[in-house]
Amino acid sequence: MLRLKEDIRSLSDFKRDTAAALEHLRKSHRPMVLTVNGRAEMVVQDAASYQATLDALARAEANAGIRRGLQAVAEGRTQPLREAIDSIRAKRGMGPKGKRGAVSR
Repeated sequence: MLRLKEDIRSLSDFKRDTAAALEHLRKSHRPMVLTVNGRAEMVVQDAASYQATLDALARAEANAGIRRGLQAVAEGRTQPLREAIDSIRAKRGMGPKGKRGAVSR
């Protein structure tokens, strides 16, 4: 959770005392908002926290995909695997077992 008094700094202050800012990032594991002329311009974060954010995003995306799949099953928008494979092969002009059908020139 962002703490306004601790985690928002001007870019000038960050550049002036980068070592202290980096130490704060490592200890707090919170992102730091850097401002230019009083407006938020960028966010910096320690690498471990950033990786944790990426991992959480990947899990959320996987869960969303699973929910979409379960919804498709609930709505009957599925078909048996053999039918799906046959349909794909037919669309690509492939015969059984991945052999291509006759090609007209």
